[in-house]
Amino acid sequence: MDSLSPLTQRFILHFGEMGSRWGINRTVGQIYALLYVQNKPLNADEIVEYLSFSRSNVSMGLKELQSWRLVKLLHQPGDRREYFEPPKDIWDIFKALLEERRRREVEPTLSMLRDALLENPSSESDKIAQQRMREMYDLIELSTSWFDDVQRLSPETLASLMKMGSKVKKLLDVRDKFRIGGSQDNTAVLDDGRE
Repeated sequence: MDSLSPLTQRFILHFGEMGSRWGINRTVGQIYALLYVQNKPLNADEIVEYLSFSRSNVSMGLKELQSWRLVKLLHQPGDRREYFEPPKDIWDIFKALLEERRRREVEPTLSMLRDALLENPSSESDKIAQQRMREMYDLIELSTSWFDDVQRLSPETLASLMKMGSKVKKLLDVRDKFRIGGSQDNTAVLDDGRE
């Protein structure tokens, strides 16, 4: 890593530490961080040289990053080596991470909960456990549905939504006041005519 600036080294080392907390190994985190801060695609040999990792570790790390859709494979004219780069748009990276976490973590949990909710409880404690599982299932389904909606938003709209923060709650409070105040159809109509 000596050929990298201290700023870049700190970023790469930090990403390695954070990667291990996010469920990927340190090497994969560091490879991703290197690719992210570079202004050009790198091949595996260059990654080996920059990070002083073994070729096999780099190859495995690149395969892991490809499975997460966090890097894409490129070919350069006249060069047989494979080059790698992350998506250019930070929002595409954010969405890919969330989608992969959903696929790897949330969907198996939903599948298990669906199976558990189809069983007939054999005791009062099973009925209570199943009710708690139903609550968990409903919450995960609600958040998954919300995530699907968020995935379809443009990066600009998503950034605006995130910047709104607690203002969203205020908007919902106003909507609820209209509902409580006797709105016939139980919906508040926004200024532009949308509900």
